[in-house]
Amino acid sequence: MLAEKHPQQDQRLATLASYDVLDSANEADFNDIVALASAICDVPVSLISLVDDDRQWFKAQVGFDPTETTLDQSVCSHAILEDDFLEVSDMSKDQRTADNPLHTGEVGVQFYAGANLVAPDGMPIGTLCVLDHKPRQLTEFQKQSLKTLSRQVMVQLELRKRLALEEALKAEMDHRVKNSLQTIASVLRVAARSIDDVDAQGVLDTVERRISAVGTLHSELMGSKGHNSVDTKPYLDRVVRLLADVAPDNIALTVDAVDVALDARKASALGMIVSEFVANSIKHAFPNGRAGVVEIALTTDQAEGRLTCRDNGVGKDGGHDAEADGRSGMGARLMSAAAVQLNGHLDYETQNDGTMLSVVFAI
Repeated sequence: MLAEKHPQQDQRLATLASYDVLDSANEADFNDIVALASAICDVPVSLISLVDDDRQWFKAQVGFDPTETTLDQSVCSHAILEDDFLEVSDMSKDQRTADNPLHTGEVGVQFYAGANLVAPDGMPIGTLCVLDHKPRQLTEFQKQSLKTLSRQVMVQLELRKRLALEEALKAEMDHRVKNSLQTIASVLRVAARSIDDVDAQGVLDTVERRISAVGTLHSELMGSKGHNSVDTKPYLDRVVRLLADVAPDNIALTVDAVDVALDARKASALGMIVSEFVANSIKHAFPNGRAGVVEIALTTDQAEGRLTCRDNGVGKDGGHDAEADGRSGMGARLMSAAAVQLNGHLDYETQNDGTMLSVVFAI
């Protein structure tokens, strides 16, 4: 006998759809629940059955191969019309189930008991049910256990739903923040091109690099599952990749970083030092189209990290003053401030074959 539609069928189906669980993959938490239900009720078959508009689909199952059936084989579609629980001791003696193909066919189901899966809005979306091939009755303990386990199914579904919502909100926030930072950086680039004051251009370039580094840090934090730490390898790879996009063709950038997790404050400081060193090398180390390489490396030794930035530019041979080799000016002050954030010591050395910066810090 095909069950009647639920009196609030549209709302019930909308509630079921809100969990986005139909046709999803197996999950251990749900598999454990049906295994426990079978053991407690001493039955060969246990199912988490979700009643859709034209089928029942099984999120987890024990002792039953199909992943779904049509509603003419569904006892659960009758169960969701009950208050919270349905037990059919002998399916041949109940008009709702006497002609059910699962009872009359090869499967030969004789017994059914199901506890409704009730969402917070009061809508039943399915059942946690147990089946047997012989008539029987559950004890009060078994009935209460089945009801308790059905509530645990809903707890898992609600948790799954909330996590999905949090991911969606996080992705939307990430998108908005990145767009905002990109817009500010674009405005700064346009402003820098429209002014003739060299010092002002330098300030705007520095601020634009800082915003880009913050944007990169934000992206890494958004991918860190809510932890206030950043994996240094993908982070520095991304920072250097962004810098390489604006570097002239004659200058190559390389990065070789260990994969160690740092808190966001230290990761931000590393990004700032790398950005300013690379910008300074691009500006001063390779005049007149001279070809060269800027190398970035991050290594660790026990509880210490070492950031090394090196270029093979003109160095002392170029006759640059202190500002040109990076030891004064806003960029240098930013790098010094970043070293303080790292609680580290910054060494800056200009040699005949280029310039090298290193900073050692506690991890």
